[in-house]
Amino acid sequence: MSAENTAPAGKYNWFVTGDINGFFGLMFDNLTVMSFMAFILIGPFGFPKEIVFGKMFPGTAFGVLFGDVIYTLMAMRLAKRTGNPNVTAMPLGLDTPSSIGIALIVLGPAFLDLKTRMPVQEAAMMTWYIGMAVMVMIGCIKFCLSFCGGWIQKMVPQAGLLGSLAGIGVALLGFIPLIDIFRLPVVGMVSLGLILYTLVAKIQLPSGIPGVFAAVVSGTVLYYILGPMGLSGGTFGPMPTLELGFALPTPTSGFINGIHEAVKYLPIAIPFAVLTVVGGINVTESARVAGDDYNTRDILLTEALATLVAGVCGGVAQSTPYIGQPAYKRMGSRAGYTLLTGLFIGLGGMLGYVSFFVELIPKAVLAPILIFVALDIMVQAFLAVPAKHASAVAFAILPTIARLMAIKLGNPDVVSPETFNKLMNAGGKELPEMLVIVVLGNGFIVTAMLWGAFLTEMIDRRLKVSALYLCILGLLSFFGIIHSASPDGNMYLPWTLTGMARQIPFQFAACYIVLALMLLALSLTKESRVPLVEEEFH
Repeated sequence: MSAENTAPAGKYNWFVTGDINGFFGLMFDNLTVMSFMAFILIGPFGFPKEIVFGKMFPGTAFGVLFGDVIYTLMAMRLAKRTGNPNVTAMPLGLDTPSSIGIALIVLGPAFLDLKTRMPVQEAAMMTWYIGMAVMVMIGCIKFCLSFCGGWIQKMVPQAGLLGSLAGIGVALLGFIPLIDIFRLPVVGMVSLGLILYTLVAKIQLPSGIPGVFAAVVSGTVLYYILGPMGLSGGTFGPMPTLELGFALPTPTSGFINGIHEAVKYLPIAIPFAVLTVVGGINVTESARVAGDDYNTRDILLTEALATLVAGVCGGVAQSTPYIGQPAYKRMGSRAGYTLLTGLFIGLGGMLGYVSFFVELIPKAVLAPILIFVALDIMVQAFLAVPAKHASAVAFAILPTIARLMAIKLGNPDVVSPETFNKLMNAGGKELPEMLVIVVLGNGFIVTAMLWGAFLTEMIDRRLKVSALYLCILGLLSFFGIIHSASPDGNMYLPWTLTGMARQIPFQFAACYIVLALMLLALSLTKESRVPLVEEEFH
């Protein structure tokens, strides 16, 4: 660490040169998430860009500003209380898995469904209300969980929590961005190579140039060199012009209009909330180990309030403390980098220049950052659990793959609604394949957590607890909280269903209950109590 970043004992310089590096890292993380949300909504789903940039992003960005300002003040307070001149603020930003997930499995599908019943502009506005309502629900859930986050962490086996997140990493954060990289192969691979070189292989660039900054700048410059010559691999579009506007993220009751439709997305909202709360606990512990002893409840309450404020002000993505506070400390960052990031992202959402950067930087250039996040999530999921639980993590990934297939096949531009409905109700000796794909994908996060949990308990020879998780799966599937037979994931009373869909709640609930009973019977055998041999799992 350089001398200019070191203050005399007891004196806290909240802004030092290390904050500049920290700012670029944290700012690009947030900008990448907002860029991908915009690309997903405006591109594949055809969402009106004026709603994304003028309605959704101001409140979303304001949530980041709100949270980062509080974390900046918390760092200053901690430095004053402890006399530690090297306190580093907790980084806060948009949660990558849930932000991309909300765009892909809530906002996009909701818009496509509403568009069949009302004009495009009205459908977009109602989708915005739904997104706001989901954020308000997540904020409220996180607020309550901030007082019992540790208990939640202990109750759900780690393989279930991390396995569900790893599934998002494989399918939503890994596979989809990979396609975007190879849609502009040369540009995308240069950016991906720099990300892998600096963040995965951990090799420094000359002069200490930040890897993310180098990847984004190099890829963007390369695109604007190759594009006009027709060598980029796609149709080159003109450079966007910077058009500033003003959209103040004022509190609104618009989310109330979306609550009725948003309730069906609770099976998605609750796990996303739980995962960020557990992540917040882990991040706070890592900061404590690095020397900054933040109060865990204060960290969790701040992220909950930032999410709630964003939702009430029109935001559609939740905030969370980022993993890597010790990394920012190693950069020499203090509290200035979080304040700079909050101001840049917050003002960008209000003044509209975020939309300029979103349109300026090709998806293929930003996609490698998400690839890195996906790799980090997947690797962490397998390394953080005991080797014997690795199979449970892998098993928990599978429902997310079903959800990815359902999203792609449910897009009317890929499969026409007539063909989709025909495949959903195709007769035969077995349940229709399209129906099963949709059913396995609905409520996939809860499904993944519980699949990982019951298999973990089975591996640990706790068969009665494993059977309990299976019974919970059976109950939730009976009412469509998971495995909903409705394409839009609605909950229901099973006897109100018609056609092939009517079989789903009874068949799926029965399969879980039968397996639970079988495990209970097997728990009585002496073989089920044979101690584990750890070597068998290596």
